[in-house]
Amino acid sequence: MTPHLRTAATALRAAGRALRADLLTTDGGPPPGAPRPRRSDWLPVYGVLLTLTAAVLLIVTVDQYVSGFGLGTAAGIALASLQYGALVAALFRPVPAWWTTLVATVAVTLLMDPGPGADAPYPWTEWAIAGQAGVLFAVALRARPRVAAETLVVSAVTGLLCGIAVSGDTRGAPVALMSLALSTAVGAALRGRQRARSELVAQEEITAGERARRTLLEERNRIARELHDVVAHHMSVISIQAQVAPHLTENPSDELRENLAGIRRSAVDALAELRRVLGVLRSEDALSQAVRHAPQPTLDRLDELFARVRATGLVVTARATGERRPLPPGVELSAYRIVQEALSNAMRHAPGAPVRVDTRYQPSGIMIRVTNSPPERPAPPTPGAGHGLLGMRERTAMLGGELACGATPDGGWEVWVTLPRHTAAQSSEETV
Repeated sequence: MTPHLRTAATALRAAGRALRADLLTTDGGPPPGAPRPRRSDWLPVYGVLLTLTAAVLLIVTVDQYVSGFGLGTAAGIALASLQYGALVAALFRPVPAWWTTLVATVAVTLLMDPGPGADAPYPWTEWAIAGQAGVLFAVALRARPRVAAETLVVSAVTGLLCGIAVSGDTRGAPVALMSLALSTAVGAALRGRQRARSELVAQEEITAGERARRTLLEERNRIARELHDVVAHHMSVISIQAQVAPHLTENPSDELRENLAGIRRSAVDALAELRRVLGVLRSEDALSQAVRHAPQPTLDRLDELFARVRATGLVVTARATGERRPLPPGVELSAYRIVQEALSNAMRHAPGAPVRVDTRYQPSGIMIRVTNSPPERPAPPTPGAGHGLLGMRERTAMLGGELACGATPDGGWEVWVTLPRHTAAQSSEETV
């Protein structure tokens, strides 16, 4: 199949998958750009519902106060407005609203003159119980459990005293007290559930931060272990050269011998300290000795990497341009690992998609571009979070390079990185 036909076939498969995902679904989805509403976003809705409820209770209670309990029209409207206005205010200021309800209840008890038309003993009428239960529910939902219990007890005692003062009849007290206690318990339970959920979300955020930090440290440890061989090689070469240099010079002076011996001792001590630090980093490393002591890969082994990847069925096209120049071992190792991680990500997240690897050698360093087309089939779920992009960023930042990665216009993915031949520290030393 020619490249043009392969590209056309890939585009057709992508269009088919898009149609299937768009049309064969029952998910309505949220409105575009609309996040999931929070509890506070529903406050206006709750306010409207409570206002309508309070208006109905106000109308019924005013009629009861005027015709049944002997209050004047003005007094009935004023006291009923206080009681059921507090029901709406409890949504924002629950404790002051409860105090308003309590004062209005006592005021009605002192001003009322119940006649034969009173259908129930005050304050245990169904409308008064509904208003008090709503306010207590709001208090339990917004305030601490101790405050909710205190308001419940004070409301119950005040209601019993008002009922005894009006008629001495406490027949409706058990049902009223049960209603008030139930509303308080429900509010306290909902508050506890919301509090537990908030603590769980906060704990999950802390856990995610700790996991990200641990992942970063693990990746840095892995990079440090890999670079140890490179640094140890250079320190060993310095030590050997310092030891051999006096034998390559005719009649070396004592001062030269002493300086070279000091250089060798410093190199040997530095190598010992480096190995000691590496032992700490590898204390929890479960790799085998053969893997630990294997030579670190370089760009010369990219063909072997491509061959192993092609053996898994992935189509890899590689192209190298520019004049090949010697690079520092750390740059060679990091470039190889970045290509390896990019290919692994392509196999994991874009199954069946062909990959193109462009390597360009420049006088200032090396540029690598790894691009894959859209996947031919959905990617299987991967357990946990990978370290691929994190490792690429760490290696690039360590060498003072640049890294860019993201989606391509056709739905694929691209990784673009440049690694300098010399770091900023090396350039400053050469300048000096």
